[in-house]
Amino acid sequence: MPADATVVVFAGDHGVLVEGVSPWPAEVTAQMVANFLAGGAAINVLAREVGARVVVVDVGVATPIPGAGVPLPGAGGLLAGGGDGPVGDFVAAKVRAGTGNLAIEPAMTVDEAGRALDAGADVARRLVAEGADCLVTGDMGIGNTTPSAALIAALAGRSVREVTGRGTGISDVAWEAKVAAIERGLERARSKLGADLQEAEPLELLAEIGGLEIGAIAGLVLGAAAAEVPVVLDGVIALAGALVAAALAPPCNGYLIAGHRSTEPGASIAMAHLGLEPLLDLGLRLGEGTGACLALPLVRAGARVLGEMATFDDGGVASASASGAWA
Repeated sequence: MPADATVVVFAGDHGVLVEGVSPWPAEVTAQMVANFLAGGAAINVLAREVGARVVVVDVGVATPIPGAGVPLPGAGGLLAGGGDGPVGDFVAAKVRAGTGNLAIEPAMTVDEAGRALDAGADVARRLVAEGADCLVTGDMGIGNTTPSAALIAALAGRSVREVTGRGTGISDVAWEAKVAAIERGLERARSKLGADLQEAEPLELLAEIGGLEIGAIAGLVLGAAAAEVPVVLDGVIALAGALVAAALAPPCNGYLIAGHRSTEPGASIAMAHLGLEPLLDLGLRLGEGTGACLALPLVRAGARVLGEMATFDDGGVASASASGAWA
C-alpha cells in the first residue's frame, strides 16, 4: 500500500504572461512558494489531512522567494539542487528565471528543457531512496495553463480552442489573447519542428512551447516509473507533463493515476490521450496538487483491497458455475 506519499510542487514562471493570458503578476508565484514553505496553502492543509509530505522545487521562479534564503521553522532544510543528499522541504534547482515568451520565441533551450527533466527525475530518485512509495504532482506558476494547453494541443493533435480553458477565471478578452498566443507559438514551433507536432522530438517541443515546471513534472514521472513507484497526477499542468513523459517513454503510462478531472478542457483531452480515467470529478481548478491529494485515500484504499481482500477461493465461497447461483 502507498503509505509514504510525497507531494512535489514544482514552481516556475512564464514569459508568455506579457501576452495578457492572466490577470495575476509573476510575483505571485514566489509569494505562493513562500506560502507553501510556511505551511499555509491549500495543498499543505490537504497534505496534512492525508499524511503526505510536501516538497517544493524551484526550477524557474523569476522573482526572489520571500524567506527561502534561510531554513524556515519546521522546514526540513534547504538543498541546493543536485547531489545525493536527503531532500529538504525546499529544493533550489532553478534552471533559469522564467521561460521566454512562447508566442514569439522558444520558451527555453533544449539544454534547459533537459535540465528541467533531470531536476524532476533526480527529486523522484532521491525521494524514493528516502522511502517514498507514491509521488503526487503539484505545480505553481502564474500563466502555466497557457504552455500546458499548447503542449496538449500539440501532443494530442487537437485544436487550440478545444484545449484552452480560463485558468484562474479570465475574461473573454483574456481568453482570446491566450488562444492567440498559443496559436502563434504552435505556428512558430511548426516552422522549426515540422507540420505534425505529434511527430516532433518531445524534448524539442517542450523547449519551444513548454514550461520549466512542466518539464520537471515529466522528469518526476520518468524517475518514478524507473523506480516502479506510482504517480498521482493533479490537473492540466501535471497532465501536460505526463504527455511529455509518455512521448519520451511510453511504458511510464503504467505508473500514472489521474487524481481528478480538472475544469480545464485540456485535462480531459490529455487523460483520454493517455488512456486514464480520473478518480474524482469535483469541478476543481486550484492546482497545487490539491485534487491529486484528495484522491490519495482512494489510491490507498484500492491498493489495500487488492492486497488484503480474500478471493472467493481463499474465503471458501462457492463459484456461480458450481452452485448455480446468480444465473
